[in-house]
Amino acid sequence: MTITTTEMAAGSVVSRDGTRIGYLRVGRGPAVVLLHGSSESARSHTQLASALADAFTVYLPDRRGRGLSGPHRPDHSMRTEVEDLQAVLTESGAQKVFGVSTGGLIVLEAARIQPAIRKIAAYEPGLLMDATRYTGWVSRFDREMAQGKVAAAVITSVRGLDLAPPVFKLMPRPLAVALTNKSMESEERKASGDAVTIRQLAPTLRYEGLLLAETAGTIGTFAEVAADVLLLGGDMKRPAFIKPAYDALARTLPHNRRVRFSGLDHGGSADVSPINRRGKPEIVAPEIRSFFAQP
Repeated sequence: MTITTTEMAAGSVVSRDGTRIGYLRVGRGPAVVLLHGSSESARSHTQLASALADAFTVYLPDRRGRGLSGPHRPDHSMRTEVEDLQAVLTESGAQKVFGVSTGGLIVLEAARIQPAIRKIAAYEPGLLMDATRYTGWVSRFDREMAQGKVAAAVITSVRGLDLAPPVFKLMPRPLAVALTNKSMESEERKASGDAVTIRQLAPTLRYEGLLLAETAGTIGTFAEVAADVLLLGGDMKRPAFIKPAYDALARTLPHNRRVRFSGLDHGGSADVSPINRRGKPEIVAPEIRSFFAQP
């Protein structure tokens, strides 16, 4: 049975620069942290948390700009993201961490400099092998957001990151924008009081692009990660940069094993939502549970 966010306790910590980082907490037992990815919030992995909650105390932090947490600052970087995660790890005492997409990259970087992290389950970490693609969309995104064109900015990010399904790529841009606007309006009408909607998440997308650009080409540094790593992934058809990064990490991380899920996509670990129609956390959860249960 899925535990709802209203059944979870809320708490917060203060990151190194004074920013509040909020989290949801549920369960009992040793602490684990689940760190969400792009276009997500702490509420995106409630089903995964529910599947772990009888064996672990699960912490679901909101990364900056989302839900319970404070805003991004102008100098936001991977260092800031790592400091935010470290604040939650200190509060929880967790030594086992799950991260997806950009969140998976943050967890790996934190483990590189924080030996206290002993086990990492990373679902399709968002690492670019080079910076030649996938990062040039941010300036257009910023212009559209400044003009109040949120749907247009979302389309810019989705296409720039190669997250759009094939039919969406072929669709004329004005139609794609109109459909996105309609979807956001529908979501807002149906949203519960604590929901973090696409419109609310939209401003955070620029920082995901900046993090990808900052960390592009850094694959070699992850040879320093001492933690045991479970690399998880689906069929990896989109975004196209995920499979090369996944394979490179498998060759680079000193202690890792891989699990591939047939039929799952980049959102496979998260709850089903208006922008993640194919989430299957019930398939991913047993692998994470088994891995974290090991000493």
